[in-house]
Amino acid sequence: MTAVGPIAIHRRGVSLTDLEFVEERRVGVRRRADGRAGLGHPFAREPLLRRMLAVADVLAALTVSAALALSEAGFAAAAWSAFFVPAWVLLAKLFGLYDRDHRALRHVTADEVQSIFLWALTGTGALTLFLHATPAGNLPPMSTVLAWVVGSGAALLLRSGTRLLWRATTPPARTLILGTGPLADATRRKLELFPDIHVKVVGARAEFTLDELENLNGQLKGVDRVILASQALDEARLTRLVAVCRRQRTRLSVVPPARGMFGTAVHLTHVAELPVIEYNTWDAGRSTLLLKRAVDVAFASIALVVLSPVMATIGLAIRLSSPGHATFAQTRAGMHGRPFRMLKFRTMVVDAEARLGEVVSLDDLTEPMFKLRRDPRVTRLGRLLRRTSLDELPQLVNVLKGEMSLVGPRPEQIELVERYTPAQRFRLEAKPGITGPMQVYGRGELTLEERLAVEREYIENLSITRDIRILALTVATVLSGRGAY
Repeated sequence: MTAVGPIAIHRRGVSLTDLEFVEERRVGVRRRADGRAGLGHPFAREPLLRRMLAVADVLAALTVSAALALSEAGFAAAAWSAFFVPAWVLLAKLFGLYDRDHRALRHVTADEVQSIFLWALTGTGALTLFLHATPAGNLPPMSTVLAWVVGSGAALLLRSGTRLLWRATTPPARTLILGTGPLADATRRKLELFPDIHVKVVGARAEFTLDELENLNGQLKGVDRVILASQALDEARLTRLVAVCRRQRTRLSVVPPARGMFGTAVHLTHVAELPVIEYNTWDAGRSTLLLKRAVDVAFASIALVVLSPVMATIGLAIRLSSPGHATFAQTRAGMHGRPFRMLKFRTMVVDAEARLGEVVSLDDLTEPMFKLRRDPRVTRLGRLLRRTSLDELPQLVNVLKGEMSLVGPRPEQIELVERYTPAQRFRLEAKPGITGPMQVYGRGELTLEERLAVEREYIENLSITRDIRILALTVATVLSGRGAY
């Protein structure tokens, strides 16, 4: 028998030996006498989250009413729009905004950005028609735009806050990993990198047979979710496991064993009942690239104007805190490896490049990447700028010049790119970005292999919707400061 965390693993089953786990299972997981599940049970936690999200949407709708009261629409429109609040919740239900969290192992508010924008647009249109039939009359055009913008922004902020509150007040899902080897290790690693998945691994089990599945049947009552990450997966065992988890009302997630077969550029479709895997073997369309460029120019232009006071303050603080220029330019590899001068606020001492050899030897690197947790060349103010990613703001100029995009793989130093293997040069096929998949999926915590994996997934599935999602995730990543140094 080998012990893994609070679960002791036997050859023919899982013995739950941790007293705290047993007590939580007794008082939190079992159904109460009145037939309701305790908060420790996934089928109690999930309805609670749905209700909390509904409250968030109600608050977002009331925020729209408040915004109308302050606009040219006036108090009458605001008062009547308050009666329309239940319709906002109904529309959110029709858009599936309450039914997605329990369907995926990881679901965050950034996954809903497109749906929330459409929900707010539809709700604003319906509200306009509703007010037209009331004494409030027609909604002025600018008030209509305001209602959509406020509704979208309020819903995004309130839903993000609601999920944070839910995770802080409900116990994580107790999770059992079935499988061993690299696939199970990769699964556990992802659970560590993304705490918003809100699970706690309480044990792991090696490969299993059909007979062992039956022994597992009665021992899943203290487990909320099973993650199958087994290299030896066949249809018979998967079918039996699905039946066991359904009987025990335990969530089941399956990590495909053939990672290379499934890859990152695949989509599952169906022809009647026949599942078909479609491989994305084509480049992004010209219209997608043109729209991406238009978004880059528009956003960068507005951001430079709005953030100019902030940037001026940062520049002055840098000049006052240490000698040297406020900005710093370094040659980086752009799209197809073309060099360009990337701008940043200076976060290191003036002679940082000359002192690089003191902290790392590029010739001795085992892989073309390095990230120092405590680089002695970084100034005190520089640490703050790096943690908040404010040092990246001058790159908005690079975006306007077309050298970078808002979203893309981070540009790397020429000296490191020259050490890339042919298989690693794929990341040069896209324009580098101010933010990107590496920044929102782990930042400095990622190994080179993990970084390349998430960047390949981005490049092979490039879309405006994906860019918007990464931009939304960037906000949460910057606020957390996790992985920044």
